[in-house]
Amino acid sequence: MSVDTSIRAVLRTPQVVRVLLGSQIGRLPTASGPLALLLFARQSLSLAAAGLLVAAYTAGMAVGTPLLARAVDRWRQPPVLWAAAVVSGLGFGAVTLSGGRLTGAATGAVVAGLGTPPLEACLRTLWPALLPSAAVPTAYTLDIALQEMIFVVGPLVTLLAVTLGGPSAGLLAAAVVQLAGTAMYALSPAARVWRGVAAVRHWAGPLRVPRFTVMMLGVVGVGAAVGSIAVAVTGYAEAAGDRRLSGWLLAAQAVGALVGGLAWTRVRPGGPGRLPLLAAALTVGFLPLLLAPGPVPMAGLLAVSGLALPPVLTAVFLTAERLAEPGTVAEAFAWVSTAFVVGSAAGSALAGVSTGLRYGLVVAPAAALLGTAALATVAAGHPRGRAHSQPRRLNSR
Repeated sequence: MSVDTSIRAVLRTPQVVRVLLGSQIGRLPTASGPLALLLFARQSLSLAAAGLLVAAYTAGMAVGTPLLARAVDRWRQPPVLWAAAVVSGLGFGAVTLSGGRLTGAATGAVVAGLGTPPLEACLRTLWPALLPSAAVPTAYTLDIALQEMIFVVGPLVTLLAVTLGGPSAGLLAAAVVQLAGTAMYALSPAARVWRGVAAVRHWAGPLRVPRFTVMMLGVVGVGAAVGSIAVAVTGYAEAAGDRRLSGWLLAAQAVGALVGGLAWTRVRPGGPGRLPLLAAALTVGFLPLLLAPGPVPMAGLLAVSGLALPPVLTAVFLTAERLAEPGTVAEAFAWVSTAFVVGSAAGSALAGVSTGLRYGLVVAPAAALLGTAALATVAAGHPRGRAHSQPRRLNSR
């Protein structure tokens, strides 16, 4: 009997909408937090300090997410998520109370990043327990596609809060939204019932698997490609005489990613063997951007460049699930997120120093090509035929 793997069937499954929406809301600060820190620092400190605070917050997330996900693997989801959300909120609060002192603000930003709840990793560990195995790839892709909305809605939340209450309100809004989304997710029966797999774990976690580590290098390349676009598009918009164009152009790429993700849910995802092909498609999608045509065709090209991103990340998460040792799946998913964030930051920096090379647009295809090479190495063989301990299907309470 065939299983309905459509988006509609996935969304009709009990608890799916709740955990998906809670996770998305709780992750809004990943987009709203940096902007809130930037606006706060520009008023209370300096532009240079603004960059330092955003970097401190991003570094905190990169370090904290895998560690928190490791705690989830060894314990349960709700206690870790609640504690993380409280710590992160205290970090945002510390920034607002720093009184214009850079040391205090930077410390608060690091704490806010370190405590970022690993909702993305937690959600992806739930899918096999909530859905038939054939529908899990659809859930992965749907989540990845909807994630694009975080980078549209998140900054809007910050701007609204700052307009109503000043720069400090943007930081407080990030903390409140994060706590609200975490509560919605953590109080769900699915999150409360889930348990990690009992296993003997190595200190290196999923990084103990060589091919998983190589795949993380590939994800860094993909993240660098995506992260470079924001800086390059800003340079393009300034050269076109209207910096506001950058927001519309980046929105066009987000729409392309959303369309690509929704379309990919109708395709059989296949195995790790598709990783190089999908990554190559992403690379090819960035090449036309080097033409840097007028704003309207540029928006179209950016939309096309976003199409392949959700399929690539879906394939990465499916491969991570297969490569991760038992009892390390949540941490494996968290490492994917961390690798992408690290790559994105590196790509932004590279684009910033390469603005003379077609506004820095050359960084995206170059980084994506390196990522493709690494992912091709991962796909050269097949994951070991390991019998994963499948989580039990949760009831529909």
